[in-house]
Amino acid sequence: MAESAQPFDLITMGRIGVDLYPLQSGVPLAQVETFGKFLGGSASNVAVAAARLGRGTAVITRTGDDPFGAYLHEALKDFGVDDRWVTPVAEYPTPVTFCEIFPPDDFPLYFYRQPKAPDLEIRTDELDYFAIRQARVFWITGTGLSEEPSRSATLAALKARDKAGTTVFDLDWRPMFWKDPEEARPYYAEALRHTTVAVGNLDECEIATGVREPRACAEALLEAGVELAVVKQGPKGVLAVHRDGTTAEVPPVPVEVLNGLGAGDAFGGSLCHGLLSGWELAKTMRFANAAGALVASRLACSTAMPTESEVEDLLAGARVGA
Repeated sequence: MAESAQPFDLITMGRIGVDLYPLQSGVPLAQVETFGKFLGGSASNVAVAAARLGRGTAVITRTGDDPFGAYLHEALKDFGVDDRWVTPVAEYPTPVTFCEIFPPDDFPLYFYRQPKAPDLEIRTDELDYFAIRQARVFWITGTGLSEEPSRSATLAALKARDKAGTTVFDLDWRPMFWKDPEEARPYYAEALRHTTVAVGNLDECEIATGVREPRACAEALLEAGVELAVVKQGPKGVLAVHRDGTTAEVPPVPVEVLNGLGAGDAFGGSLCHGLLSGWELAKTMRFANAAGALVASRLACSTAMPTESEVEDLLAGARVGA
């Protein structure tokens, strides 16, 4: 593939799909009558979140060769995310994900990724290794390790990257994509050897490390090879520990939760923004927490990603609209 003329601030690699969200809150999926259609998938949402903050971003993924795939290309372009490495796979349909909305903390997801999701068909010989190595931040996910050929392509990208710049492993544990948690651990361990930042909630950290207490999770991730461990603790906020001894523990930003889905992706895109900006660790965590809170106060994921001024207003105590 052609070499990129200018390095991207962020390249993500992983999941994409169409999110269909109920336009009625508190209604079981069987009774929902109307849905909104949005771009979804964690890696894609992180790229969108960073683009909203003014970063040059791209995503490496695959869609089906179908109308939903065409929609995702248009959505990425509308969000300012480069789609040059988003290509169709004729054999499989573009995935669709439904959710139910039961605020404040129950948002079940239903993934339709059968017989196989196209984003698991990324192959080693299709990757632009030069661009991956040149990107200021490169972001991969645990889902990308769940099945071949995506698993080999993800690990090949990490090895080619060789910890250049900032390399983030979104632990992204989705049990429905794996036969057994024990199957995931060796691949997670291998990915951690090649990354500089690991980010995940307590469930995800437990899969990666075998421990669950937040501080122990952070220490285990550092021992596994990363320089910065970010442990999301839900209502207890976020713990970040750097190899140099710097620690930040930041409480959550209180908002009225409408839909908690996508908050983690907003956090991820904002984490990248803070790291690229060279902010101190505590400032980066506060900003990322606030971005996640803003998305939790809104219905959608991708279209809900905030601008920098919106995050700063929330941090300054501005009232959050519904």
